[in-house]
Amino acid sequence: MLINFFFTLRAAKLKVSVKEYLTLLEAIKAGVIDDEASGAPTVDSFYYLARTALVKDETQFDKFDRAFAAYFKGVELLTDFTQDVPLEWLQKKFELELSPEEKAAIEKMGWDELMETLKKRFEEQKERHEGGNKMIGTGGTSPFGAYGYNPQGIRIGQDKGRNRSAVKVWDQRQFKDYDDNVELGTRNIKVALRRLRRFAREGAEEELDLDDTIRSTSKNAGWLDIKMVPERHNRVKVLLLMDVGGTMDEHIHRVEEMFSAAKSEFKHLEFFYFHNCVYDFMWKNNRRRYAEKFPTMDVIRTYNKDYKLIFVGDATMSPYEILQPGGSVEYNNEEPGAEWLARLTHAFPKFAWINPEPQGVWGYRQSIAVIQQLMNHRMFPLTLPGLEGAMRLLSK
Repeated sequence: MLINFFFTLRAAKLKVSVKEYLTLLEAIKAGVIDDEASGAPTVDSFYYLARTALVKDETQFDKFDRAFAAYFKGVELLTDFTQDVPLEWLQKKFELELSPEEKAAIEKMGWDELMETLKKRFEEQKERHEGGNKMIGTGGTSPFGAYGYNPQGIRIGQDKGRNRSAVKVWDQRQFKDYDDNVELGTRNIKVALRRLRRFAREGAEEELDLDDTIRSTSKNAGWLDIKMVPERHNRVKVLLLMDVGGTMDEHIHRVEEMFSAAKSEFKHLEFFYFHNCVYDFMWKNNRRRYAEKFPTMDVIRTYNKDYKLIFVGDATMSPYEILQPGGSVEYNNEEPGAEWLARLTHAFPKFAWINPEPQGVWGYRQSIAVIQQLMNHRMFPLTLPGLEGAMRLLSK
């Protein structure tokens, strides 16, 4: 049965060997993933076993997930959500389009009022609403629902953002890992990142030292005296934290180029994902980010201050997401994102923020101004001059 699964992974350009496939079969035969209650393996336990046995590089997790989903017709997903919004409340019939004047006439609620009102709506509402300005529904000006407009609301059930005004999202969204194997159209990003390199000789003596060989041969009356030295390796350590999903979808290609270049330039590179702002946990695999969380405090304790900290994100979000407890669009964070950013920049004194948004719009985004202030104005655009400036700062 699993031979076709093996070929599916190979078709997805995963470097899976026959030996690793046989190891997987032996583990299944030994019953290492059998459920204690039923005595049979579950899809989730098989997923973890297969990924452990077959994938050698965590940057290949996204390719594995896509191949796994294609073969098994979808991977079971774990969620954080405890209350469902009835689907019929969110059935799409039309999308509301308003003129700028009509949009300006709609007042927005404050954070506390918004949260309290949503709680009341859940208690009051018993049926679907459409086109209104109060209840959870679609196509209206209510702060709660989908396919309408409100200058500051909670988006519920909509497949993607339309106006970028939601301060919270009641949905489990699936993000895609950045691929570090993207073929670069230019070498400019690599050239810019090389400003951060610091070389030292490490390992066995495998490289010819031409100058010392000539010098030693001359001293040896012309008899060849070959001298070898260890290879030179870049000793810079980089901790890369990347924003993913939402408005970052517009910048996927350029961020993938940067990620690919960083993987090839820095031997000591650790990376994690976050969404909009860093909170109490991050993740390495976007498809299983609720199941495989890495506490931010553990990241701070694991890596020392020798690491250069680089954030990559458009910093485009509601200011509540940075400054307010519970401000995350996806869950109720106990501490503001600003607190976690302060902890990270204190733990890693050499830090910078790379922003893929055009620098010309930075002044029109309140959240970008807040992040810039928290970063001590160490924010650089994702351009060649911007990367060179960031690398120059980090190398000091």
